[in-house]
This record gives sequence, structure tokens and C-alpha cells, in this order.
Amino acid sequence: MSPGRAPAAMRRAMTVLTGCILAAGLAGCASAAPDLETGAAVKLQQRVLDVTRSAAGSNPTAALASLDRLSTELDAAAATGQVSFKRHQSIMAAINSVRADLTAAQSAKTAAAKAAAAKAAAKAKPSPTAAPVAAVPAPAPANGGQRDNSGKGSPEVNKDKGRGKNKD
Repeated sequence: MSPGRAPAAMRRAMTVLTGCILAAGLAGCASAAPDLETGAAVKLQQRVLDVTRSAAGSNPTAALASLDRLSTELDAAAATGQVSFKRHQSIMAAINSVRADLTAAQSAKTAAAKAAAAKAAAKAKPSPTAAPVAAVPAPAPANGGQRDNSGKGSPEVNKDKGRGKNKD
């Protein structure tokens, strides 16, 4: 999803929702018993605009919150008789369609963020096979590397013994 652009399904759902609200407002002006009173139509159109802005800004969380406010205001308007039952049902159908699209967009955005975080963590963590192994040098001999001929059978140890006396 590119920044600043809503996915096609979300834009289509917003168009349907906006169309329902506008049609309800126009129908309210033409009939004797309006399906949607003008004051309620203005409030609902403002909420639709909030949903559309958030969705277009690639912020499905804010768009869902605005959609919840729209739904609450629609229910309140229906309870006071400002919206007919038939109109309420058609607008709710559009709201539910938009909600499904926004929920899918939010899930996709969350999954993409988790994948990016996992990828960044994998890059930051060194691989166990890639770590260099440090060689530990052998300790140096105490006599500086000189050969010591003081062992058994050396001429210095056997000086006091004569020939043939070296029979231990």
C-alpha cells in the first residue's frame, strides 16, 4: 500500500458509503416524510469524511475509530426518528462493508510491520556460523624455549658414575 493512497477496495467502499449518505440526504429533501433529516445527514456526512480522510492517509486504525463514531451517530439519529429504518439498514450495510475492508487493511499493515521488525532483528543478530573463532596461542615454555638436558641419561647427571655404572 503506497503512502497517501487507500487500496482500491477501500476507496470503492468509501464511495458506496458516501453515495448512500448523499442519496439519503437528497431523498430527504424530496419527500414529505424524509428518510434522513437534513441535520442528521450533515453530521453523518462529516463522519464519512473523517473515515475517508483516515483511510486515504493509510491509517486504518483511525478510519475504524471514525467508522465507529459514524455508526454510533447513525444509531442515535435512528433512535430519535431522524433516520428511517429502511435508510438506517442501507447505511449500516455500507458501514459493514467498509469495516470489513478497513479491518483487512489493518491486518495487512500489522502483518507487514511485524515482518519488517523480524527482518530488522534478523539483520541485527549475528549468525552463529559467521562469528570468527579466535585462536588461543599455546603457553610459552618457562625456560624461554631452551632445551633442558637435565633428564636421565644426560652427561651432567651421570658425571659421578663411571663407565658401566649407569645401570639403574
